[in-house]
Amino acid sequence: MLSRLLTPKTVVHAHCDLPCGVYDPAQARIEAESIKMIIQKVGENSDPDFRTRAVLIKEQRAELVKHHLWVLWTDYFKPPHFEKYPELHQLFNEATKLAGASGAKGSMDASAAQELLDKIAQIDKVFWETKQA
Repeated sequence: MLSRLLTPKTVVHAHCDLPCGVYDPAQARIEAESIKMIIQKVGENSDPDFRTRAVLIKEQRAELVKHHLWVLWTDYFKPPHFEKYPELHQLFNEATKLAGASGAKGSMDASAAQELLDKIAQIDKVFWETKQA
């Protein structure tokens, strides 16, 4: 009797961990835009204290980019998405590397920050296509 009372009456299925609307590549894009802006501001400022703080903040933003990308990669996108968009794994791999030590986190190269933004834009395009389906 108790098990009948505790058995769910309705079973729901979702393709992600939480109801859709929680995940959005915009979070990664905003952090990546911050990285690009910091690189620009560091280039315009010779104060060593400012530059030190800016580099630290840029590296923190890069970690957040990686975090937001990993959450999308592992929690939002599911096998059917990877089947329909076989380039997704490569896009995420390249984007997280561009956010890491070999990319925007480890350099002051504005072109690396722009490459990161370009990869996030590609992921964003696929993300919104999956939301339309």
